Amino acid sequence: MKGSDSFLVVLETPKGERSFTCHRNEFIWNAAAHNGINLPAICHQGRCLTCAGRVLSGSFDQSSANSYFPEDRAAGFILLCTAKPCSDLRLRTNEQHLMRQHRAKLGLPAPYL
Repeated sequence: MKGSDSFLVVLETPKGERSFTCHRNEFIWNAAAHNGINLPAICHQGRCLTCAGRVLSGSFDQSSANSYFPEDRAAGFILLCTAKPCSDLRLRTNEQHLMRQHRAKLGLPAPYL
């Protein structure tokens, strides 16, 4: 059940829609893994962009990421390995290639591009 300290996260993945509850102090990637949802990730530090997603609705805290820019937020990107929910969220996963292209166009760090 969703409580005052937890939020519903709905993921639109290449394998279909999945949803789970995530505590406000829990990283979204970790909560997904605890619910049997396999998402891409390499560094778990918010640097490599492998876990990138797109925010379709809701708000989040990305302050734990080692490399996240205001331009990323403005473009709707989220790094699931270091993001915590601040509300219910709907996210599209597996957006690493688009986020790397976005960063490259702006001259920002885009590992593995």
